[in-house]
Amino acid sequence: MTLQDKRILLIISGGIAAYKSLDLIRRLRERGANVRPVMTAGAQAFVTPLAVGALASDKVFTELFSREDEQDIGHIRLARDCDLILIAPATADLMAKMANGLADDLASTILLATDRPVLVAPAMNPKMWAHPATRRNHATLVADDIRFVGPASGEMAEGGEAGEGRMAEPLEIVAAVEALLEGGPKPLAGRRAIVTSGPTHEPIDPVRYIANRSSGKQGHAIAAELARLGAQVTLVSGPVTIPDPKGVTVIRVERAEEMRDAVLATLPVDIAVMVAAVADWRVAGTSGDKIKKKPGEAPPPLQLAENPDILKTVGHHADRPRLVIGFAAETQNVAENGRAKLERKGADYILANDVSSHTGIMGGDRNTVKLIGRAGEEDWPDMGKQAVAERLGRLVVSHFS
Repeated sequence: MTLQDKRILLIISGGIAAYKSLDLIRRLRERGANVRPVMTAGAQAFVTPLAVGALASDKVFTELFSREDEQDIGHIRLARDCDLILIAPATADLMAKMANGLADDLASTILLATDRPVLVAPAMNPKMWAHPATRRNHATLVADDIRFVGPASGEMAEGGEAGEGRMAEPLEIVAAVEALLEGGPKPLAGRRAIVTSGPTHEPIDPVRYIANRSSGKQGHAIAAELARLGAQVTLVSGPVTIPDPKGVTVIRVERAEEMRDAVLATLPVDIAVMVAAVADWRVAGTSGDKIKKKPGEAPPPLQLAENPDILKTVGHHADRPRLVIGFAAETQNVAENGRAKLERKGADYILANDVSSHTGIMGGDRNTVKLIGRAGEEDWPDMGKQAVAERLGRLVVSHFS
């Protein structure tokens, strides 16, 4: 059995999806796992400790200040005496506590005290999942190496609403638990990858530059995901304010020419994912001094020169990677422009997205992309940038399988 004798601490928090935890316990135990349940007060409003304990064949822990359990520092023991902590369902409230280090009940105290892997299966209303506060908390937890499965899209239990927020199905959660605990070779082990991320800054003078709105969030998430899947990843990043992803070699650059040189220096690699929003033009003659305004005079003209096309250079290089993926930020004719870029740049796939000003994609936490390949196109739903990275990671794995 795939999870034979693995010790799973299952935290069940409040929400209608708590009923799925009963089937989840059964599925985990079918595979040989030992499941020890912890229930929040909210969870007990939806399912009873009696039902959970009967299926788990173990005591259900509910209170932080239990006289019986805390005689041997119970919450510390629960936090450490397991192979993995699984939170299913995870509410927006519990995610907020985790992201901000709060510990006011048994579940949140265990999570603050643990040194074990943590897998989170969120479940909440789509508006709550999409709320900026939840997106910030999710990004913080991902940066803290907390793993996620879901949420999925679909109809909500309350009726009349649909979107991203449904808890992943029990079998999908079990598969994520198995993948996290398997300890075997990762699917991209032995592969080398180069990822570009962020904007470039093209100087006009010592204090001014040409740039764009890219935050680097999507490129950094992809680099982290490829590293999680076992690849040896080099990230070439323009100027960003977000943390470096874990397990990744980072090369920092400012200008497009510097980014091109850094990318070419890493070749040959197996995988290239060009996410950076590289400025198309630079100033032909950068001023060594600050350009001063002069009363009554028109601003000086800026003579522009074309920057190197990094994706095209890689796509047609003698040491071309086996898989080349590019991004196409468009404001109109997204599919048509993406298909044209696929051919022109020599890429295997283009992820085209609409970055019109009203979408908030550049600099935001969400993305809506159209995957364009030589065999056809696929529309991906609106999702968080981490979810885009995970989906792209599965595409990369399937390419090399």
